[in-house]
Amino acid sequence: MEKKKLLAFFGALFLTMAMAFNPTSGIGAEKYVTYLGLEDFTGPIAGITVSFNEGLRHHINYVNDQGGVDGVKIKPILLDTRYDTSRAVSAFKRYRREHKLVFILITSTGVGKALYPLTVRDKVPIQVPGVGYFQNLLGWAITYAPPYQDMFGASMDWMVDDWKKKGNPGKPVVGYMGWDNPFGRENLLGGREYAEKIGVKLLKPEYYPVGSLKHDLWLTRLKDYGAKYIFVSGTDPENSNVVRDAYALGMMKDVQLISGVWGTTMETGVAFHPEEFEGEVICSPGIRGVDARAHPLAKLWKRYTKSKPPVQFSYMLGMSLGIMFEKALKVAVQDVGYEKLNGEAVYRALQKITGEDTKGITGPIDLSPTSRRITRDVKFYRVTGGKIVPITDWRRCPDTVSLHKW
Repeated sequence: MEKKKLLAFFGALFLTMAMAFNPTSGIGAEKYVTYLGLEDFTGPIAGITVSFNEGLRHHINYVNDQGGVDGVKIKPILLDTRYDTSRAVSAFKRYRREHKLVFILITSTGVGKALYPLTVRDKVPIQVPGVGYFQNLLGWAITYAPPYQDMFGASMDWMVDDWKKKGNPGKPVVGYMGWDNPFGRENLLGGREYAEKIGVKLLKPEYYPVGSLKHDLWLTRLKDYGAKYIFVSGTDPENSNVVRDAYALGMMKDVQLISGVWGTTMETGVAFHPEEFEGEVICSPGIRGVDARAHPLAKLWKRYTKSKPPVQFSYMLGMSLGIMFEKALKVAVQDVGYEKLNGEAVYRALQKITGEDTKGITGPIDLSPTSRRITRDVKFYRVTGGKIVPITDWRRCPDTVSLHKW
């Protein structure tokens, strides 16, 4: 009798240990996939990525609370790699063998390019910033916004329309400002060719160091060369500092400033400088300002955190990535079943969700066998009375990526 009890005890012990080391096996094991985020919560883009991450994480929590995707839950591992490529590579090597790792989010272009060969080897799709390189590549990387140059092209289309509405002849003279790094130059890799195609005079770009406290020199030079519109790249809060400096120089009366995707929000620049930002325009691949605050899913942050309200644009855009992944995961599960579910199945599924909706947060999903753009649409907003309000509906970005010789 004692021998039977002893055997039963060790049997239960070994079963417990086996389930601890392999939680997906055994009786009642939970089905799940792993979503790895190599993100940047500190450094020059922290102002956008912290809220971006919250939106993604909260949507994953929401999906899991509903029982997952056809019974498959999502395990998020979202890490701060400090905008440092070596840290991101080390983190990838550490977590690449996680159970059913099927997707990796990357918030740095440099990290995306460094890890791409390794993730292709492992057959895991990645999501990267909106750089045209990956759209041209048509490989295992998809963007989480339209390519930057496509959005710059859409902004020039808007400038031409606005110029004509004001009764001006010909085409406007356009200035460009961006960080003195690859991100700052990305808009022009195809954007420059598009300006020539539509007859817009694009001045010599002005690049400034990351972290610059004042931008008077570059702004003044563009104005002196006749710029009527200035497109400002970069991320908030530095992007907002450019607009603030333009106001101090008296430029906002005569020159229309347009911020790119990571520019002004109601929670940052507009909150602190409503008068200075009056009239500024923002090109956005997702809802922001009053639209973002009014969206029903914006209330999820109250459900999942006690922190202060997030930067709503970044929060909602992060949530749209969660919606996209949920849709792709559902297709993958239906295509191959849970046992065969892997990164390659998700990669194939991503290309099948063309035209799907992200609950109104962005335009329709554009992913397909010939597109790695999460969407092709942008919306234009203007700062009015201390709020960011829409001035257009969704507008299709031109294909500027194909104009550049990569």
